[in-house]
Amino acid sequence: MFVVLAAALLLVSHLFDPWAVESLRIPAANDRDWGRLLRILGFAPTWLAVSGLFWLESRGAAEPDRARDLARTARAIVIAVAVGGILAEVAKLLIRRERPDDLFVGYRFRAFAESPFSTKALGMPSSHTAVAFAGAAAVAARYRRTAPLLLGLAAGCGLTRVFAGAHYLSDVVGGALGGSLAGWLAGRRR
Repeated sequence: MFVVLAAALLLVSHLFDPWAVESLRIPAANDRDWGRLLRILGFAPTWLAVSGLFWLESRGAAEPDRARDLARTARAIVIAVAVGGILAEVAKLLIRRERPDDLFVGYRFRAFAESPFSTKALGMPSSHTAVAFAGAAAVAARYRRTAPLLLGLAAGCGLTRVFAGAHYLSDVVGGALGGSLAGWLAGRRR
């Protein structure tokens, strides 16, 4: 089911890439407080700090079950963000699709012989979005009521990447799918 839904979302997002490149440009978004708030969710150290909060709370929990749950959440966040971020970077090296220009004229791909181990200027999938969704999904998998807020904020992180012109919409959807899967798996581990 996940694979079918993921494929459908990627296909639809590819169809909307030309529109998104031309219509969703808000270069000043990252200069605004709301844009910085959303973008910082794609920064792995943000999630390490959140993980640290869960870990610190686990040290002071009076009930052993509560302490164990909080410590597991802290570990799940670290694992999800690391796996989601690393997988996004590896996928960039394999897919090799470059970031968008100001106008959509089609996708460009970098040859494997050119900078074979550098992800600079590669966009598919968005690593920021993968990290944001990995952290959000890891917490949401353990605390279900947080899912709408956390996943909504992670989606906002992805949109800031489109607003900045740094990614196609499909880059963001790819990052969201990969990060969500990593986060859900890490959060569900017992």
